[in-house]
Amino acid sequence: MLLRILRHRGMNCELQQTVYRAVIITKLLYASYAWRGFTTAADRQRLESFLRHARRSGFYSDDQPTFALLDEDADNSLFRKVRYSSHHLLHTLLPEHTNHPYHLRSRTHSFKLSSQHDERNFINRMLFKNANPVCTQ
Repeated sequence: MLLRILRHRGMNCELQQTVYRAVIITKLLYASYAWRGFTTAADRQRLESFLRHARRSGFYSDDQPTFALLDEDADNSLFRKVRYSSHHLLHTLLPEHTNHPYHLRSRTHSFKLSSQHDERNFINRMLFKNANPVCTQ
């Protein structure tokens, strides 16, 4: 509604899109790494639908990323901060590093993986993100 008022008052489309990203997108992404694991496919589809509606209204341009990409970038950014900053609050939740002499598949991290994979947990989700499943033949 605020954006429509700004449009009727003469704000150009580019500035409206900037306001939309600064206000709406940041609210949608706020702490998404915490609640993302509890969403269903239908919930994620509603978020994408919300952005499609914003595109049709002219508040979100076509060249802007989908919600899934925005959410993935936010996850990666936080995980990078947690991994490389020993002073980060979440750093203590990381498992210990693996120290084995084997030359296994390379991963984006060197932390031990637990046997319990829980997609709802941010740290667990990020540890298993690029871990390829083992093929059994």
